[in-house]
Amino acid sequence: MFSFPVNVRYMEVDAQGVVFNGWYLTWFDEAMTYFLADRGLAYQAMVAQGFDVQLVRTEIDFKAGVRWGDQVEVLVSPSKLGNTSFALDFQVRRNGDEVTTNGRTTYVVVNTADYTKRPIPDALRKALGDPVPLH
Repeated sequence: MFSFPVNVRYMEVDAQGVVFNGWYLTWFDEAMTYFLADRGLAYQAMVAQGFDVQLVRTEIDFKAGVRWGDQVEVLVSPSKLGNTSFALDFQVRRNGDEVTTNGRTTYVVVNTADYTKRPIPDALRKALGDPVPLH
């Protein structure tokens, strides 16, 4: 399972003392990029091969607040693979096992020439691997 570490910065916390919801999308996006790179497909290589991915849907379920100074990890796992789209599951954990947040993002693969959707290329399908939902 891929893990992306996050040290919560002061600027990510809102007036309620917890991480502002929009930062989770940033964490998920960074985690997705590092997940694919860890599996041999750097973002720059995708673009050089003529394809990219666009976020089309995200669901986030908050279970516990994450606060300034917390050290968390964002786990990433593919949960669904289609013909032109795929979904990644994200799970934010504190202290190794406390699940604070679950998320699922669906991406569509696009051609970089005109940004129309296209089938998932073999290089991306290989990097994603078999679906193993986190939640």
